[in-house]
Amino acid sequence: MNYKIKKLIANWRIILLVVFILVSLVAIHPTLSKGVAIRSVVTNSSASIAGIPQPKPNIQPVARERVIAVANKQVEDVEDYYNYINSIGINRTIQITTTKMAYRVAKTGDDIGLRVFEAPSTNIRKGLDLQGGTRVLLQPEAKLSQYDIGVLIDNMKERLNVYGLSDIVIRDANDLVGNQYIVVEIAGATEEEIKDLLARQGKFEAKIGNKTVFRGGADIVYVARSANEAGIDTATGCYPQGPQWYCRFRFSITLSQEAAQQQADATKGLSVVFDPASGRSADYLSEKLEIYLDDVKVDELNIGSDLKGQAVTQIQITGPGVGASQQDAISNSLQNMKRLQTILITGSLPVKLNIVKTDAISPVLGREFVKNAIIMSLLAILSVAVVIGLRYRKMLIAIPILITMLSEVIILLGVAAFIGWNIDLAAIAGILVAIGTGVDDQIVITDETLKGQTANVYNWKEKVKRAFIIIMLAYATVVVAMIPLIFAGAGLLKGFAITTIIGVTIGVFITRPAYSAFVEIMLK
Repeated sequence: MNYKIKKLIANWRIILLVVFILVSLVAIHPTLSKGVAIRSVVTNSSASIAGIPQPKPNIQPVARERVIAVANKQVEDVEDYYNYINSIGINRTIQITTTKMAYRVAKTGDDIGLRVFEAPSTNIRKGLDLQGGTRVLLQPEAKLSQYDIGVLIDNMKERLNVYGLSDIVIRDANDLVGNQYIVVEIAGATEEEIKDLLARQGKFEAKIGNKTVFRGGADIVYVARSANEAGIDTATGCYPQGPQWYCRFRFSITLSQEAAQQQADATKGLSVVFDPASGRSADYLSEKLEIYLDDVKVDELNIGSDLKGQAVTQIQITGPGVGASQQDAISNSLQNMKRLQTILITGSLPVKLNIVKTDAISPVLGREFVKNAIIMSLLAILSVAVVIGLRYRKMLIAIPILITMLSEVIILLGVAAFIGWNIDLAAIAGILVAIGTGVDDQIVITDETLKGQTANVYNWKEKVKRAFIIIMLAYATVVVAMIPLIFAGAGLLKGFAITTIIGVTIGVFITRPAYSAFVEIMLK
């Protein structure tokens, strides 16, 4: 027996399996994390001004900056964080301690602009199904080239980043009949936050008469977004009208010199409005500055008479908000302002997008999915163990098959952590399929090699070879069956297909050879 164990340890297939398991554990990096991880930092918020950086999109989960204390109070979970923040009054400076440094943050409103979530304990990235968020399936109104799709995705990423959303996955997808789609997944965001932002092309135009004087994007040099430059218009404030409340926002923009000249050319021929009530000229011109968003007029502003024919680069933009209560109207007004500011900065999308499907999953439901997926996976492995035990009635066979199954799961999760692949419900289904095919292959190896119980070396090699011919044919069948699923359903089955292909590939080239080596050495 000692001779067999030494031979087993020295076998290159067993060594390869052990190396892959160790590398996978390093990639997964299981750890006990304290505090809450920073998901995103709202642009121009108190946290942003204090110097807290926006997390990089491709950062490893366990490497994310984490908040471990607020005002010297230990933060254990998300509820702790928000309770501490809400308990601190407005216009106070607080200390936010993270894993990198301590920041002095001035709380000027109800929030400081940090979005947090439970600190990851591994580098395995959870998909939308398991952490909560919103998935939107969009279809371009016109057929786009691959270059235009790249431009569209870059523009969308910029727009969502400017809006203050991170943990964004934006990818193109096609179905089997050639339809183009854009899949957007945003963790921790609600459907209302992104639906309007993505569905609209975001074409901003300012017109005087029927002449466009400037557009969002290239014509805008600067958009004011800080608290002292933008917000609810103090001149008009909020007021009730019928059953609803109305508020107006205001912020300033800086035009390029070319856009300012276009405005000067459009106003130099206008007349100053005469006010018959006072018997003298009013302070504004005969035409208004009309604001259009996606070809719909959303507001109009009087143009001061002193701006006639002047190439002014500083423009004040205002707009409305409405709600059932004053607080709702303020919230709606600020939301509209934020969306308009984003469009002014990023410009319009190259093409209008139509929403085909939206899925919104709460973080609570995501946690339930994780728990249920773990339970079902353990039950599946336990069921396989019972069946194998009843079939062979030998621990020397049943235990290695279970170890091989667990090895496949560890290596597959390690590969996912290394390449940054998201594990969602579809991927978990793929893992279970890979485990199932692995057990089938190990049973084939066991049955083929135990036939006749011969000790002839040549026969043993032939038996293993015959088993692997069956395994390779089954592997090719699975891969061929999975390839169409990568493109089917606008790419929504991609996780299942790719995880299954990676899983069975790991099994065929790493774990199955190791198991066959074990069978050959221990049972021959």
